[in-house]
Amino acid sequence: MDELQFYDKVGEVNGWDFSHLQVETEGVKWDFYEEVMKRSKRSDVLLDIGTGGGENVLRIASSLMFLVGIDFSMGMMETARSNLRKSKALNVRFPQMSSDDLHFPIDFFDVISACHAPFAPTEVFKVLKNGGTFLTQQVSEADKLNVKTAFGRGQSFGEVDGTLKERYVTDLYDAGFSEVQSFEYDAIDYYQRPEDLLFLLQHTPIIPDFGKRERDLDSLNDFIQNNRTKKGIRTNSKRFLLIAKK
Repeated sequence: MDELQFYDKVGEVNGWDFSHLQVETEGVKWDFYEEVMKRSKRSDVLLDIGTGGGENVLRIASSLMFLVGIDFSMGMMETARSNLRKSKALNVRFPQMSSDDLHFPIDFFDVISACHAPFAPTEVFKVLKNGGTFLTQQVSEADKLNVKTAFGRGQSFGEVDGTLKERYVTDLYDAGFSEVQSFEYDAIDYYQRPEDLLFLLQHTPIIPDFGKRERDLDSLNDFIQNNRTKKGIRTNSKRFLLIAKK
């Protein structure tokens, strides 16, 4: 319930749209939704799991026949539907739904995507067409490692890097996928202002309960001083990409 309330709050505030943040990144090897588009045709039907505020789905809507974005958060879905009305796209729907129980016909989607969102491999396999493609980008355990080290806690802090990737690969094969490719990168982020980093920590689960512990702001100030460079406040973004064929 705490996690659901957190995502509801973020959905109401910004729909996971961090486009206004001033951050420069070096070493990113792909754009996730560009990878989705490379494997999609104009006639395809796409499912986006954990769609958040729907910004990415709406950005690529004109390139596919039909798109469905789902999220378990009501706050996210309210934001997504608001964005849909503003976009006036006619080929997109945003039903609230859990990724653990996909209420769609069997073998229905040509392409399924999940960016930084949990998914159930057996459910994905069930609703993906034979010959279809599933793509997911996830956050590695070593993401924002210097931030989590400074606070002494954080998302997946202390876990062996690569554990989640290997588990997902195994689960996808167990679900029935015939081929799973994996890729990863460890990019450097330079946040231009302290308020950019503050916004990130307030609107993501990188540091659980950020701001609720007595020394959190002191830890943030120390982190900024110790990691400030000419390019900005330095941290990292570590991601992995899985591409599975049914």
